[in-house]
Amino acid sequence: MSQRVRLVQPGWDAPLQYEGGAPSPPLGAGQVRIAVEACGVCHRDLLDREGRFPFMSLPITPGHEATGRVVELGPGVTGLSVGARVATMHRDACGDCVACRRGDTTLCVGAAWVFGLLADGGYASEVVAPVSATYVVPDAMPAAHAAVLHCTFGTAYRDLATLARVRADERVLVTGANGGVGTAAVQIAARLGAHVVALVRSQEHEAFLRSLGASEVITNAKAASPVDVAVDTVGAPTFLAALHALQIGGRIVTLGNVTREKVGLNLGFVITRGLTILGGSGATRDEMRAVLAMHAERPFDFPIARTMALESADEAQRLVRAGGLRGRIVLEPRRP
Repeated sequence: MSQRVRLVQPGWDAPLQYEGGAPSPPLGAGQVRIAVEACGVCHRDLLDREGRFPFMSLPITPGHEATGRVVELGPGVTGLSVGARVATMHRDACGDCVACRRGDTTLCVGAAWVFGLLADGGYASEVVAPVSATYVVPDAMPAAHAAVLHCTFGTAYRDLATLARVRADERVLVTGANGGVGTAAVQIAARLGAHVVALVRSQEHEAFLRSLGASEVITNAKAASPVDVAVDTVGAPTFLAALHALQIGGRIVTLGNVTREKVGLNLGFVITRGLTILGGSGATRDEMRAVLAMHAERPFDFPIARTMALESADEAQRLVRAGGLRGRIVLEPRRP
């Protein structure tokens, strides 16, 4: 028997349900069973809970930021062995579509195993995952760090290095800079040689963000001066301000969508200033190898706001919803 947390109905009226004696999830071909050490609580988990994705399968176990040891292999599994330490990615990849063949598995059109939406995720003591939805993490990396690495540092690396192609000495604006992806983006941008401008709601985060590599910390995007690149981790509340902070020819990568608001876009502004708008999330295995190499050369700072028991998943999500945290909350299942 295993532990798991279940989202039965969308919304905040009913709490998440903790089950201490749940059946072990079935294992299929090409899949592995992972004994979960830790699972991060991402803002996307809140969007899942609010029913923002109409195709979500319910009831479901939330969470796409899990890490642990492989304890069982399904038929046909190659490339992993029992005992391997792995972490989950957002979803699987078919390996055969155009995007997969060119190596960009984050854009796979055949992916069907999306943790927390279409398949049970990591708010559990064990999770089943297709091999293509995992990557190997170092044995020595703390569980809380390994759990959140892909969704925070992997996303930030893809957005800054792969999509925006940040160059040394460029000015990079990061919105929501005190959050999980925001703190990762500050560190990645600094390691790429950029001048990092961190946008937050409160100046109380200044010393913390400067310690991560921010050159400036501001509470108003208008104070950013022209920047070459903006990474918007928030969405509607900050997107237009970040867009208007771009200099001519600037690039913005948007990955935040924390509210239901839609953004009205002045296409003339985008056209006449020659701006590039990119959508980004997640990372490929190749990008994760680059992230791990960057970490090995100069270790990242992993801001973990709090570590909580799996039974406290409902409370954890409500804390994330309230905002103001520095980094991620991480859930840990009880050890047998």
